[in-house]
Amino acid sequence: MFSSRMSLTQSSLLYGQLDDLQELAFIERPIRRSLKTAEEIDQLTVDEDLNDIERAVYLLSVGQEVQRVSVISNLPSLVRQNPAETFRRVVPKVREVLNGSGAETQLAAAASFLTILQDDIILIHTHTYSILKTVLLHLNHRDTVVSNAWLETLLSAINALPKETIKQEVLNPLLYQSQLSHSLQARLASCRILGKVACKFDSHIVKTELLPLARSLCQDVEFEVRACMCRQLESIARATGVDDTRTELLPELVELAGDEESSVRLAAFDTIINLMEMIDGDDRLHVVVPLVMSVCEASSQADESVAASLSFQFGKLCNGLAVSLSDEQKGRLLQRFKVLCVAGLQTEGNQTDINNESKLIRCNCCYNLPAMVVFADSAHFQSELYPSFSSLCCDPEVSVRRSAAASFHQVVKLLGSNVQIVHKELLVLLQDDALEVLDALMNHLEETLEAVLSRGENLTLDNKFPELLSALLLAEQKVGCSLRWRLHEKLLQRYSCLARLLPGEVLHQSFSPRIFIILTTNKVLPVQKEAARTFCTFLRYNRKQEQRQEMMERLIQDLAQGRSYWNRLRFLDVCETATEIFSRKYFNKHFLIPALELVHDPVANVRYKLCQLLPRLHSSLRLPGDKQLLQQLDFCVQKLLCREKDKDVVATIRKTVLELDKLDLTEPFHKRQERDLLDQKKEKEETLLLEMLERQQTEGKLNSEKHTERKRRESKTSLSATKSMSVSSSGAALSSGKDMRKAKLSRSRSLSSQPTTSKPANSDRPLKVKELSSTSGPGKSSMLQSKDDSLRTAHFTMATQSTPSMPVLIRSNTTSLLDRASTLDHRTSSMDHRSSSVDQRDHRSGTLDHRTSSMDHRNNMVDQRTSTLDQRDHRTSSLDQRSKTMDRGCGLKDSQSRKLSINRKSNSFSVQSGRD
Repeated sequence: MFSSRMSLTQSSLLYGQLDDLQELAFIERPIRRSLKTAEEIDQLTVDEDLNDIERAVYLLSVGQEVQRVSVISNLPSLVRQNPAETFRRVVPKVREVLNGSGAETQLAAAASFLTILQDDIILIHTHTYSILKTVLLHLNHRDTVVSNAWLETLLSAINALPKETIKQEVLNPLLYQSQLSHSLQARLASCRILGKVACKFDSHIVKTELLPLARSLCQDVEFEVRACMCRQLESIARATGVDDTRTELLPELVELAGDEESSVRLAAFDTIINLMEMIDGDDRLHVVVPLVMSVCEASSQADESVAASLSFQFGKLCNGLAVSLSDEQKGRLLQRFKVLCVAGLQTEGNQTDINNESKLIRCNCCYNLPAMVVFADSAHFQSELYPSFSSLCCDPEVSVRRSAAASFHQVVKLLGSNVQIVHKELLVLLQDDALEVLDALMNHLEETLEAVLSRGENLTLDNKFPELLSALLLAEQKVGCSLRWRLHEKLLQRYSCLARLLPGEVLHQSFSPRIFIILTTNKVLPVQKEAARTFCTFLRYNRKQEQRQEMMERLIQDLAQGRSYWNRLRFLDVCETATEIFSRKYFNKHFLIPALELVHDPVANVRYKLCQLLPRLHSSLRLPGDKQLLQQLDFCVQKLLCREKDKDVVATIRKTVLELDKLDLTEPFHKRQERDLLDQKKEKEETLLLEMLERQQTEGKLNSEKHTERKRRESKTSLSATKSMSVSSSGAALSSGKDMRKAKLSRSRSLSSQPTTSKPANSDRPLKVKELSSTSGPGKSSMLQSKDDSLRTAHFTMATQSTPSMPVLIRSNTTSLLDRASTLDHRTSSMDHRSSSVDQRDHRSGTLDHRTSSMDHRNNMVDQRTSTLDQRDHRTSSLDQRSKTMDRGCGLKDSQSRKLSINRKSNSFSVQSGRD
């Protein structure tokens, strides 16, 4: 079974190969090497020694039709090379050839003469007359296409002809051709020529000679002639002036506006709208306004061609008549515009009309949207025009949405502070599936985003802001996935404006990573270069130093030091863009060294690109400040000259060395000075950005310090409350410790008989206490009372702790007791001083307790009492620990110092007891 299948497959392949061979054999059959005979080849052969003028004359004389057409098409080039010889020898031959020639030769001759006249190749007064005679000779050609081509050439020649020539050669035949006996084509040409020559003469000649001819053509029996002449009345009116327009032309236009043919009525209507600024207020109110209202009412019942013309002129019409319209008439015009915005969408059976006229009407409405916003006033946009605007932005036809996107930037500018009304429509257009809509929106995206994001960083608090960012990112991804790389390039170019419109944090988190991905992954070189430019723009205007450092490190690590040579090539493109965006100082600090290190790259293409970039790198250096960088660049060049093996790189570096040698000599001084001024401006802007960054950091520190100071003040208020509670609790403890104090005083008196000697350094403070205690003036009573209270509090605490064990210590070992008592009495003042520092620490803990207690106001008093008890316990433990330390060192003191300190302490206690 398998063998039979194999045989069938092999046979089919064999027959297929045979068919291919037969086709190849048919292709390789001998064919004629030439389609021309020997005689024809001889006729087409031209002597190579002839110059261009002689060759053109020879081919026009004896050449074939195709050769003559080629010579006539090349006539503008011959005029540029040698105008005198061309007009003396070639142009007469062209006139001879045109007599009786075909349409192809006629069209080629008309196009060549039109190019000569439009490009100002020749001297007008010298050779235009010869061209004019040729044009007038073939103006009435029987072929309509050829006749129109020669007419366009004549209209272009009128701009260059003097008045006398026009009057003699153009107007006289014009009077003859405008008669009814001539053909329709001749009368139509007369209408266009009449409108063209009106601007060449003064108002008197126009009124006396041209205006009667124009009136006769407006009354022609053919409606094409009436419509054509009606459209030329605008130029005639501007040539005659305001007064003659009101008396002579406006009645004629009003009469034509009531013509039986719709094309004539539309022509008259358009002409009246174009002449609106030349019509005074009375005529607008009594003539134009009734005419406009009648046309608007008739357009709803007439064919769609009338509505299409009305929709195109609607914005200009409404703004021209705004002063003369009443509120009721304004409302009727707005209502008519709303109907035009949905033309073709509301049909029977809820089906959409796909007529081209309906699409054209809606596109014209999109074009007139800005003018209608001005007419209706932006304050009433939401109530009057927003439904129509939203309908046009969501229209089922792509052409209508494209037109809405093209005029979107003008609408948001006119809305001003009410721009948030159209935020939804902006998102709809950004998320449109048709790339044509995005293309139209991208043309003015910078102006649109500037109007939408004008509220600055406060916009981040708006819920619509993240939606706009997501729509912008999705639009880029949609364009990036398509094959429209030119649109992608345009989009990235427009996104560079976000550097000055969005907050730096949002830009760094959302857009910079995406732009970097495009830079490293996209394969289209123009898109990569535009991504590099946008990324450098984001880097330049970023105000946070850590983010700038992060972006720069990513460029170095992923591109300059990347594993792919493609990324390293992209880094050189980034360097080329960075020289245009950054100042020389910033570029030399961050980009130059990584670029020069690529001289060691193993891929020849990277070194080749570096060689091409070396002149630009060299131009960024200035001596003597960049001396070391210049030495590194010279070392890079020497390495490439000495060790390079790739022939293309060697040829490029040799060419680059010659450019570097001539760089300073060939560049003009004024260009270098302009570049230096531009660089100074860039450096100044970068310095201002850094100063703004430092100012923001300083303001942040000041704000944090102010916050800390405020917290500290709050803690002080809580500390005062804690102190008041501690005083009340200590007053309660005074009565209970009176017996303890009496026992302490008696014990001190019993020990006063022992001989003591004290050190001079330690005897000052007890003496000061004694002196203060001996003075009993009324002014110092408060101070003494405060000191006594602090001293009393410390002693009461010690007495409370040592009272239970004191009798046992006296009976067992009197010497150790004396030592301890003398040590405690001698260093009481130092303990008081230290206890104040302990109080300060306790105050800090009280501050923390107060912060905790402020969270619960109901338990405030309980928390304060608890903090007071904690302070007392902490102070008691500290004094107990210090007393143990003092016990260890009391054996070193002699007995005389003990006695003196005890006597002084006893005196201080006696004074205290007397005061109590």
